[in-house]
Amino acid sequence: MMNFNEKIVFKKFLADNTYFLILSALSLSLIVWIIQAVNFLDFISEDGHSFDIYFYFTVLNFPKIFKNILPIIFFISLFYTISKYEENNELKIFWINGINKIKFFNVLIKYTFVIFLIQILLSSLLSPQLQGKARSFLKESNMDFFPSLLQQKKFIDTVDKLTIFIEKKNSSGEFENIFLKDELGVNKSQIIFAKKGFLKEIDGVRKFILLDGKLLNTDIKKTTVFNFSQTEFDLSSYVTKSITHPKVQEINTILLVQCIHSLYINKIKEKFFKYKNTNIHCNEAYSKEINQELFDRLIKPIYLFIITIIVSFLLTQYKENHKYKFHKSYIFFFGMMLIIFSEMSTNYAGKNLTNTFVFFLMPLILGLLFYLTLRNKLIHKEK
Repeated sequence: MMNFNEKIVFKKFLADNTYFLILSALSLSLIVWIIQAVNFLDFISEDGHSFDIYFYFTVLNFPKIFKNILPIIFFISLFYTISKYEENNELKIFWINGINKIKFFNVLIKYTFVIFLIQILLSSLLSPQLQGKARSFLKESNMDFFPSLLQQKKFIDTVDKLTIFIEKKNSSGEFENIFLKDELGVNKSQIIFAKKGFLKEIDGVRKFILLDGKLLNTDIKKTTVFNFSQTEFDLSSYVTKSITHPKVQEINTILLVQCIHSLYINKIKEKFFKYKNTNIHCNEAYSKEINQELFDRLIKPIYLFIITIIVSFLLTQYKENHKYKFHKSYIFFFGMMLIIFSEMSTNYAGKNLTNTFVFFLMPLILGLLFYLTLRNKLIHKEK
């Protein structure tokens, strides 16, 4: 149990670190989010989605950015706070109050456990769910900006299997000399030429009204030509080229675990799971991506504890020691290498079953080795 003085000094230390952590993580996440939001402008300029879809999609991707940035910011914040306390002689307050370094380290581990739970919540639940929601907005989008994409003397292939060319677009919104090519299947297409046309919404369905033209139906055997004075081309069945099928990182964690269980435990080579009205294909080829994603969500957060252990090596030297600056640089470098290694591990985790097993155990092995080394050093310092 902590006495009153111990609670006060620990409360101040953890409050200082948390403030720095939250401020830095949010600031960096916001910068990355803005850069990513600029890249997502293609959803409007090229894919024809509305500003609402663009806004929802970008906002719902923010938790993913935050959880990716959290580990490195956690390392920097902990390193910075301990270093600052040592430079300002504030760590001596802990030692004066009878707090030994083992106890200090144990409090840091408990603090790390809270950050670990937040990271698990973000990576396993919140981020996939919100990314899946963002993808559903794209899937349900009616492409409100499609009319604005129809520019004169430009081929438009915004929607899948449909190419449109407009020679002229007047101020009233009418088009002249229109070319449409609709891919109906393998070696089968429909080509329409029209002198004039305009967009019209009929009973909530957007249609292209085409005037005075020809319609060519072509397949591998023959070509049929029709003349028309007016025809309606239904645009409701055409969808954006934006990827609407859910990616692995957007699928529920439980569903991913069930897929791996089916493949490796039940030995079912191929199975389909239902996810948000979409069939998710679970097979050996798919298992690599799933293993990598599960590693990213459930295993990589364990590296937060190793980060804390590495930063805690700062406690093994005092600033009065002539090797202190080198000691700090060495720990910072080692911590950054660990973060890079954890990121690289994701790519190798799902390569094969052996790699998956090794890299899933790696943080536990590394954590134990670093912990035993640190504990011996701290005990030695206390003597």
